[in-house]
Amino acid sequence: MTLLVIRHGESEADILNVCEGRADFNLTALGLQQATLMANWVAKNYKVDTIFSSTLKRAKQTASALSCRTGVDIIFDDDLMEWQNGLIAGLPREEALAKYPPPTKKYPHTAMYGQESDIQFRMRAETALSKIINGNPADSTVAIVSHNGLIMRLFQSFIKAPLVSDIFIGRTGDTGIHEWRIDREQREIVHVNLQRHLE
Repeated sequence: MTLLVIRHGESEADILNVCEGRADFNLTALGLQQATLMANWVAKNYKVDTIFSSTLKRAKQTASALSCRTGVDIIFDDDLMEWQNGLIAGLPREEALAKYPPPTKKYPHTAMYGQESDIQFRMRAETALSKIINGNPADSTVAIVSHNGLIMRLFQSFIKAPLVSDIFIGRTGDTGIHEWRIDREQREIVHVNLQRHLE
């Protein structure tokens, strides 16, 4: 199985410098262009069998570009949404920090301000990845359109890192593509944050 894990394009929140998370912003004009370039590149280089997407607008719009280019329908899954950032969603970053400061000591089970804990976030990624891997043919190519934070947790799940782990991939850029493969019991990281389509 080949997994193409794709971050959405540039969103309006990136321009406004607000805490995005569950705040549901659209792609910018540049973000839509990035999504089109990504879709063209993926369609040229892979035969996509299935597309899964977060239900947030920026991911849906990115997945839609890929769906239009490949003719493959999208399966939307709430488990692929970004971190539930609760009360800070949509707030300017400075305001969020002033109103809802992070705790001086944070534990993996800590959930405050209506947010998910680290454990809850990771377990959501585990659930999403398990559904995708076990619900599709072993020889299929599956595209997953999601968000930076969730992609990091999917990566931890894919490499079977401990539940509480400091192992991360770097930040995924706009429409960055990760290629992961599963062959029997072997798991391979083929590409990380591939952005050739934007060059």
